[in-house]
Amino acid sequence: MVPNRVNQVAMKDALDLKIKKVAHNIRKIREYRNYTQEYLAAKLRISQNAYSKIELGHTRITIDRLFHIANILEVDPIDILDTNGSDFLSTLSSNSA
Repeated sequence: MVPNRVNQVAMKDALDLKIKKVAHNIRKIREYRNYTQEYLAAKLRISQNAYSKIELGHTRITIDRLFHIANILEVDPIDILDTNGSDFLSTLSSNSA
């Protein structure tokens, strides 16, 4: 039973890291677009504090909210979900140049 428990903890840790990476991606894209947290919060019809918790990874978002955020940030939701470390911001920069 102990190895199974260790595996569950490792899987939870891996999931938590992916959630933090998604939150980080949202923040990086928002900063790239020069949008404030207040702006995104207003577009999402939530408080700035609630939006901040999304970027910190403290609040898990629904698929609907993910798509809404992606739409506001003008990116594909896949770019937000990328947890492999690829630099899609450089792709955004080259596309807008």
